[in-house]
Amino acid sequence: MSDESTETLVERIPAGGLRDAEEILDRFLGWVGDTGLSPYPQQEEAFLELLVGHHVVLSTPTGSGKSLVAMALHFKALCEGRRSFYTSPVKALASEKFFAWCESFGPENVGMLTGDASVNRDAPIICCTAEVLSNMALRNGVALDAPYVVMDEFHFYDDRERGVAWQVPLLALEKTQFLLMSATLGNTAVIEAYLQERTGVEVSH
Repeated sequence: MSDESTETLVERIPAGGLRDAEEILDRFLGWVGDTGLSPYPQQEEAFLELLVGHHVVLSTPTGSGKSLVAMALHFKALCEGRRSFYTSPVKALASEKFFAWCESFGPENVGMLTGDASVNRDAPIICCTAEVLSNMALRNGVALDAPYVVMDEFHFYDDRERGVAWQVPLLALEKTQFLLMSATLGNTAVIEAYLQERTGVEVSH
């Protein structure tokens, strides 16, 4: 193993994985600190809420660190030996995250599904377009192996033409923990109330 200061996120997962939320959080924050980053309070709150199993709606400006919060949820999934999805509205963003997270989590742990491209489709972390996950949710419902889902650019849920792709997973995947992110979210109180009622899990905003 490499020196702790240069360990990847995956190298911080012990053999056999982790289940304790506090231990997972400590290891993730240790990695964040070693990269030279200092999480701001909203990020730290989101980390905590995700690690205790709550849904999180994250509305912060572009460039303010939403990806780091998404990484926390993916790390939690890997520690637990479970699968997680990242969805975006465009293939280019899914591809960007794929390459970035191959570096952070190891290429063997990250796959990409965009309709046109399929790379390492059985990986524990899947980067895909919203439509891909929506179609998978429609086909499989709660049987889909998607315990954790990050939905980026979630403001599209209100889009007349494409919003269904953001809405279907919330309807079909009632056993999934969601991280819903956008820089331009409006009032999401109705969605938060629906999500909490359907899944029985608290929603943090």
